[in-house]
Amino acid sequence: MCPLGIDVSQNGNVITLESAGTIFEIEDSDIFRPRSINVERNRSFNFEERPSSELANTSPPHSLKIVDHHLECLSPHGRRSGFNTPRSHTYFETHAMVAEAWENVRRSIVYYRRQPVGTIAALDHSVEQLNYDQVFVRDFVPSALAFLMNGEEEIVKNFLLKTIHLQSWEKRIDQFKLGEGVMPASFKVIHNPVRNSEILIADFGESAIGRVAPVDSGFWWIILLRAYTKHTGDSSLAEMPDCQRGMRLILSLCLSEGFDTFPTLLCADGCCMIDRRMGVYGYPIEIQALFFMALRCALVLLKQDQEGKEFMERIVKRLHALSYHIRSYFWLDLKQLNDIYRYKTEEYSHTAVNKFNVMPDSLPDWVFDFMPTRGGYFIGNISPARMDFRWFCLGNCVAILSSLATPEQADAIMDLIESRWEELVGEMPLKICYPALESHDRRIVTGCDPKNTRWSYHNGGSWPVLLWLLTAACIKIGRPQIARRAIELAESRLSKDHWPEYYDGKLGRYIGKQARKFQTWSIAGYLVAKMMLEDPSHLGMISLEEDKQMKPLMKRSTSWTC
Repeated sequence: MCPLGIDVSQNGNVITLESAGTIFEIEDSDIFRPRSINVERNRSFNFEERPSSELANTSPPHSLKIVDHHLECLSPHGRRSGFNTPRSHTYFETHAMVAEAWENVRRSIVYYRRQPVGTIAALDHSVEQLNYDQVFVRDFVPSALAFLMNGEEEIVKNFLLKTIHLQSWEKRIDQFKLGEGVMPASFKVIHNPVRNSEILIADFGESAIGRVAPVDSGFWWIILLRAYTKHTGDSSLAEMPDCQRGMRLILSLCLSEGFDTFPTLLCADGCCMIDRRMGVYGYPIEIQALFFMALRCALVLLKQDQEGKEFMERIVKRLHALSYHIRSYFWLDLKQLNDIYRYKTEEYSHTAVNKFNVMPDSLPDWVFDFMPTRGGYFIGNISPARMDFRWFCLGNCVAILSSLATPEQADAIMDLIESRWEELVGEMPLKICYPALESHDRRIVTGCDPKNTRWSYHNGGSWPVLLWLLTAACIKIGRPQIARRAIELAESRLSKDHWPEYYDGKLGRYIGKQARKFQTWSIAGYLVAKMMLEDPSHLGMISLEEDKQMKPLMKRSTSWTC
């Protein structure tokens, strides 16, 4: 970040500059439309009914049966979890952390010309700000969902419009011009007291560590636009020419033809939530899952004009290829692990079993003990002669929410989390990846990064923000008790520890050595998790139902159905 003379006011709303300023969803069949929440008043379960084609027969208000029925509907198997966990419609309001969380989120709001446009990354005044005083696209998503769930749509609408306006800026790094569709990683509001004016300054990667453009920003923008449209029932924002053009530019970047032989998206290291060198270059599952979800969202947001229809045709073709590729080759369970262990190499034919020529000797020792008898997950990466067997939380949760994971695979992912609770959740949810890179591997893969030491930051650190993704995934497949257990863990410490960005240690026991306090997405992630668990109808904003047309015949590995 450029060394500008800045000052954040106490509530985090204004940044001043001392010197002069310079510049696939064919039909969306989600179950309920969420109602607004006002956290300052008592509420009851009173779901708003949708047409009978979406859901018939809801229970009367104040009946706890409605929650059981709703969770049964959310399960892809038409059942609720086998655990009889109690549900209380007063639990959400009475927890003291909720009011505190909302207060902190509101303090983090950034205003541009008196209009709320986002939330800054962190409000920790005890350390150097670096770029934590900016509004990050990916960081704002949980804040945006919390505001939508609370009936505050204005800030989300303003954010979507401002970021799509920034997309139109010319983007250069040294002498190279970036693609038109690249979305900013972040932006900040600069106040010029001399001219009494405000301007926006965006970062497209030219100021980022490693100078990597954010691939995930465009995907999160499309996903958030769909969430806004779904929640408000108002498609006018998505139909605006600027938003339609912005979507098409993002899609043009992703759907362009090249030398790839796979439908997955080729990426540089550090282009997503893991924004430092961590060996996620190639085809990381986080990007592929977000790519899949953004394509499905775009399919229902694009207008049915000539340009829109052309993109829809390309999207449908890509979705079919992408879903088959990831479900087939990224999926790992006990049977598939055993198959890889017995792979032959140097196969040359169209009938090759070991299509990526993966060497069985490259299987890490830890994966044999990590893999439970029942369960599975999408591995971190796959490319010629390379499989990254690490578990990545965000990619697997988004795979469930987007229905990239089949219902059987989604259940298997949850089986894995329950079986390996100590490793993946520990004392503070949730591990961003597992296991950590250590010793020589860490030095080589991270480039001796002093921040990504073992079990710290992106290298096996525990990130509370991931709580909302886990909760949404759990509710979708009808196993909310997993999310409730994780939320209770977080509530035991998050507020006392002043809402850290991440935790360190194998169990997530220690506040991260360089973690910012009052990290906005840690706070907002908790709020979203609480609100979804209390009112599961909110899941419709961020969840897509399975498209039966994309379900392939899974002939390779079916151990999750044993």
